[in-house]
Amino acid sequence: MKLSHRRATQSAAVLALGALALTACAAPPADTKAKEAGKDYTGCIVSDAGGFDDQSFNQSSYSGLMRAEKDLGIKVKKAESKAKSDFTPNLQQMATAKCNLTVTVGFLLSDATKAAAKANPKSHFAIVDDNQIKADNVKPIIYDTAQAAFLAGYAAAAQSKTGKVGTYGGINIPTVTIFMDGFADGVKHYNEKKGKNVQVLGWDKAKQTGTFTNTFDVVQEGTKATNNLIDAGADVIMPVAGPLAQGTGDAVLAANQKGKSVSVVWVDSDGVETAPKYKSVILTSVMKTMDKAVEDVIKADLEGKFSNEPYVGTLKNEGTQLAPFHEFDSKVSAETKQELEAVKKDIIDGKIKVESKASPKD
Repeated sequence: MKLSHRRATQSAAVLALGALALTACAAPPADTKAKEAGKDYTGCIVSDAGGFDDQSFNQSSYSGLMRAEKDLGIKVKKAESKAKSDFTPNLQQMATAKCNLTVTVGFLLSDATKAAAKANPKSHFAIVDDNQIKADNVKPIIYDTAQAAFLAGYAAAAQSKTGKVGTYGGINIPTVTIFMDGFADGVKHYNEKKGKNVQVLGWDKAKQTGTFTNTFDVVQEGTKATNNLIDAGADVIMPVAGPLAQGTGDAVLAANQKGKSVSVVWVDSDGVETAPKYKSVILTSVMKTMDKAVEDVIKADLEGKFSNEPYVGTLKNEGTQLAPFHEFDSKVSAETKQELEAVKKDIIDGKIKVESKASPKD
């Protein structure tokens, strides 16, 4: 009886081990399953004229595609635009490559993306910073950056020693002016709360007029615009001009070497991480988490869950955020930090209405 019992026990153990092995074979980890599916999927991206090393929104969006390649095992293709004339041929190149989903980066690609989507109705597209296209196969990725820029304006006003802060844009388009609107309103809110009169140079929200370089390509124009703002007394400057922020960084570094005390508010990405050359002068950054959004849209498409419903980044869903102060952390008072947290909460709760003509509409 004892021998029979032992053999029965051994048999049961063998069967149990076999069952576990079959279970393991039948249910591979979720990430393994995703990567298996990803082998037959091609994700693509087309930059605007700033290129994928612009240390701004092109670079951040491209980073999202690279994350998708790593995490989901997809194949990737890219096309870098050097000029507006490259948009259409680059999108045609992606269509020829049979991309499952093509991400186009920037408002300026709207017309070319719309045409490509119409010509390739079975392919999916996602466009960053544009909500003009109404098509079943195009998903807008947009951001209410006025919210985070409001916080940046408040912080800039609190840090200013001259009582003047400045901003300028690349081109007068909604995805640029939305930052400038939020920034100006943040300064205004600071003045109202503190009884101050910090001025905003470079942008008049009421008139929707201000300083623009009329280019996103010529970095030296960013240097010129920044030097003009510094000469006018601004000691915190927010460039909203893609790669031209590098020109701002260079101008501020040079000014500080001559005894000035000027800082920068970066936009789109955390400038300390994407443009470390300027980390000593970057107060904070108004971020759009484009890398996460791009990867999420690709993942949803891979899983058969694509929709043309816009992704809207806000403070609430952390699609737009104010970056840490990094090297300026010890220079920003505890009082200002507490006030910024309170303002952020009030924006999320709807107690403070951040309004811009360029904000995404419900």
